[in-house]
Amino acid sequence: MKIPVSLLRFVPLLALFTLVAFHMPAPKLKKTPVGKNITLGVPEGFAPLPDDGIAAKYPAPRKPLAVFSNPNGRVDVSVAQKPSTFTDRDYALLLKIYKASIQNTYSKVEFLTEDIRTINKRDFVTLEFTSTLNDTRRNANLAPIRRYQFLQYTIQGDQLYVFTFNAPAEELPQWQPTARAVMASISMK
Repeated sequence: MKIPVSLLRFVPLLALFTLVAFHMPAPKLKKTPVGKNITLGVPEGFAPLPDDGIAAKYPAPRKPLAVFSNPNGRVDVSVAQKPSTFTDRDYALLLKIYKASIQNTYSKVEFLTEDIRTINKRDFVTLEFTSTLNDTRRNANLAPIRRYQFLQYTIQGDQLYVFTFNAPAEELPQWQPTARAVMASISMK
């Protein structure tokens, strides 16, 4: 079989793409203690948000245990804790509940990952997705907000822990490997 000359022009481009895609350096993470008995790999260059920054960015009755943000403030890693009546045998149910909740929160959702996985001997409900939130107010002309999010939920005792990586959807190719590395680094005792 003879390969057309026009296709041979793409061989160097394909070789370059393969080299870049398979030899990307692993994201650099700093092992960071969060709350009691939790450690998390935080991306290099991320800094903890002070309490007033957390209150402004995450207004909620129960503030997260920690929030780390990149220098421009567009990408965050957060850890939250709240009481739960669920047990560690309820992960399949939690997956369905949280998936439905996410679908009801946003105008459009595309799930990239939805499963239960074991990380460092602990099970997590894992939901990775891109979301679009349209402004549905009458006479509103704001552009939709598109986000990439990677969420992991786990139960310890009577507490639910939520680990979140949040970035603009258009930056997914840049941040997805980092998000996956952060989530794989979670350790709870």
